[in-house]
Formats: sequence, structure tokens, C-alpha cells
Amino acid sequence: MLAVQEAFVDPLPEKRVKNRAQTEAAIFHAARDLLAEEGFQGFGINAIARRAGCDKQLIYRYYGGLDGLLDAIGADLGDWVKERIPEDTGGMFVLTYGDLMERLSLLYMDALRSDPLICKIIAWEVSKDTPQVRRLAEARSRALAKWLDRMRGSLSAPKGVDAPTANGILFAAIQHLVISSVVTGEFAGLPLRSDKDWDKVAASIRRLVRGIYG
Repeated sequence: MLAVQEAFVDPLPEKRVKNRAQTEAAIFHAARDLLAEEGFQGFGINAIARRAGCDKQLIYRYYGGLDGLLDAIGADLGDWVKERIPEDTGGMFVLTYGDLMERLSLLYMDALRSDPLICKIIAWEVSKDTPQVRRLAEARSRALAKWLDRMRGSLSAPKGVDAPTANGILFAAIQHLVISSVVTGEFAGLPLRSDKDWDKVAASIRRLVRGIYG
């Protein structure tokens, strides 16, 4: 009799865990999609709960409210590159820090170009200055910095080069060019529509990276 009771009771905790994981994922994706589509105007507990199909109290229970969701979304936007760019990006061809940054810069550019949603979120993020936007941007920046540090491994930049500043400028420029291509198809007279246009951008990125890191 005891064995029968144990067999009946054991699956329940697993079911609850599974349901929680599914609900957390539904809440997260609902919040992320809502931000991308409507910005903060439509970003609220009730709207997220409706889209996720759950009780709004679960948002507070699992994420602590909107701030916790923003932190999770910001980290996801930074970690998004891990899904697009494999950890081993260079193999035997990455010999120097310059090799690595050239490779990562071009891969990052291609990854951004292939994901219109992330471009929209970044464009919206940098166009507004509110506490919520700053929280989202800071979380994304922290995650991106950790990714760059992890990819760097044991490689070091040449002496005298301020790598964090140089890399920040480089990646910000790439982001801006990709966003401009989505919005207007050009930047400062530079066409950004065809693959040939982007081949020219890639060639210039290589020259810039080599000019900094050799």
C-alpha cells in the first residue's frame, strides 16, 4: 500500500517544477515581445499576464515584478550573441588578440543583420532615456561585456591599447550601422542595402581592428 502511495505522490513535484518552468518562459517571452512591439507604453504587469496567459501574481513570484523582468530581458539581449556565435569562433586561425577581435566584430555584425527583432529593441533602447530603459541597457551591457571577456580567454591586447574603450566604440559603431540599415538603408551617405555594401563595411572593420591591434 505504501509503495502505491509513493508511486502516486512522487510525480507531483516534478509536474509543478515543469509547470513553473513553462510559466516563467511564457512570462519572459511575453514581456520581451511586448517591449519589442510597443515599448514601455504597453509594458505593464496586466498586459504581460494577458499575453502569457497566467495570473499576474506569478510575475511577482517568479521575477519580483517589472524590474526583475527588465533585468532578465537585458541579460538575454546580451547573451543572445552566444546563440548566434559559437564559443570556438576561431580555432587554429585565432593567434592574436587582433585576430580574435576581427573575427568577433564580423560575426557580431552578421548576427545583428540576421535578427531584425534585436535591432528594433536596441534602436528603441538607445532612443529613450528613462529609468526603465537605463536598467535594460545596463543589464544588456553587463552581459555583453562578460561574453567578450569569456571569448577573449587568455589573449591580451597589445600594451598601451585601451581595449575596453576601443572595443566599446567598435561594437557601438557596428550596432549603429546595422540599425541605420534597417531604418534608412544608409548612414552619412554610406549605402547599407546590398551584400556588396556590407562587404565594404567588413573590409573597413578589418582595417580599423588591425590599425588598433596590429
